[in-house]
Amino acid sequence: METKSKFIPVKELEIYQLSRRLSSKAWSIYQRLDYHLRKNWGDQMISSIDTVGANIAEGYARFHFLDRVKFYYIARASLSESVEHWIDLGFERKIVLEEEYSKIHFIAKRLH
Repeated sequence: METKSKFIPVKELEIYQLSRRLSSKAWSIYQRLDYHLRKNWGDQMISSIDTVGANIAEGYARFHFLDRVKFYYIARASLSESVEHWIDLGFERKIVLEEEYSKIHFIAKRLH
């Protein structure tokens, strides 16, 4: 007799899927940067955005509730750093296009 698990894989969580969409949008920006922009802005931007999904995944795998919550708080802080600082700065400096900026902010609003 087969029992069905009530465990939902992290990849099926909407919140995780949104974080991956955010990473994908950021990666599109990162790939077109020249070496100088990658080193000075892009590396930090992509690292902070990728950390959002990584912390959601790690928190989801934690057993204790307070451990989970700690990682979700870190994910939320990384989201703020990523979008409110790096993406906004990139838009201000004309690295991030207006369409990209709007899409990223739309995803971030749903994630938050």
